[in-house]
Amino acid sequence: MLAVAACGGGEDSDKGSGPGDGKGKSSSGTADTKVSQAVVTVAPKDGAKDVKTSGALKVTAAKGKLTSVEVQDSKGNAVNGSITDGGATWTPSTHLAAATKYKVHAVAKDSAGREAAEEAAFTTLTPKNTFVGIYQPEDGSKVGVGMPFSVRFTRGITHPDAVRKAITFKTEPAVDVEGHWFGNDRLDFRPEHYWAAGTKVTVTLNLDGVEGRPGVYGKQARTVKFTIGRSQVSTVDAKTHKMVVKRDGKVLRTLPITTGKPGYDTWNGQMVISERLKVTRMNGETVGYGGEYDIKDVPHAQRLTDSGTFIHGNYWGGGAFGNYNASHGCVGLRDVRGGYDSKVPSAWFFDNSMIGDVVIVKHSHDKTVDPANGLNGWNMSWADWTK
Repeated sequence: MLAVAACGGGEDSDKGSGPGDGKGKSSSGTADTKVSQAVVTVAPKDGAKDVKTSGALKVTAAKGKLTSVEVQDSKGNAVNGSITDGGATWTPSTHLAAATKYKVHAVAKDSAGREAAEEAAFTTLTPKNTFVGIYQPEDGSKVGVGMPFSVRFTRGITHPDAVRKAITFKTEPAVDVEGHWFGNDRLDFRPEHYWAAGTKVTVTLNLDGVEGRPGVYGKQARTVKFTIGRSQVSTVDAKTHKMVVKRDGKVLRTLPITTGKPGYDTWNGQMVISERLKVTRMNGETVGYGGEYDIKDVPHAQRLTDSGTFIHGNYWGGGAFGNYNASHGCVGLRDVRGGYDSKVPSAWFFDNSMIGDVVIVKHSHDKTVDPANGLNGWNMSWADWTK
């Protein structure tokens, strides 16, 4: 975390002598009592308060070159940065935290090798308006191969590049992870293809001090770790009324299903399970279908879209499963009222699924699901995702 440039230190260096202490020797062997010509300047000035968290900190050297710059907060955490312009400038590589005191120690050498140093301390601003990111999956969770890292912000973001830069990924094995904005309050991250099973993901949310919009700063600094479980991708065919469940590339089971009837067709495309409920109420009023249905005890429900598409248990479907489409847009699997039978298709699928598993629907008469409708960014090409 400490930015230190390589500096002189050959056989003629004066080991143990402090900056500007006059103990060095000139080329003639006489004592060099001259003061270093290098001038180090730290901005902001020593004692400054309410300093902006980005763009304010800069260290420069005149008549010499910077050799080392140390910046630390009051807890001893170092700020990473780099010396550029041939030793004339040092700038931090990231923003600073808000409401934090920092100390700077910088050293430069002039052309004769004499050192000059400068120190300063300042305090960053305390924001009046803040935002945080509400994210999924949760820290410590195990998820399916389709799970993106999705962050929904409590305020609309107008400085997207600054926020995006403050969220970083480390994966084992290594894979490129890129972010995509949906509107100004949601940022999802994913690799080009589904995660490899067993991948370990570490996300650093370094949002403290990031100015997300004028006068509104992040107040979040957190590390989130999650693991990708086995690979499970299930394909629903709305034409044949069957779903093929594949685990790690091998067919695990084929189940009879029913999808949306004419006029209520199920979305096509790749959808990710984002929520799992043993039992839930489904009311047509909440999805714009008026009073067409209100079922208070839908068993084994797993959400596929924000707009209300689920793959769930159905105990009222009669002979629809495997034969015809009868739902209002959801994918239905045979179940029993109360969900007590663990052997029915819906219970089996629920028990063998997890958040982040992929469900692909094909041959429906509706269009492909909007990538922003749920965690369904896989329906966007990589070129569009990374624009």
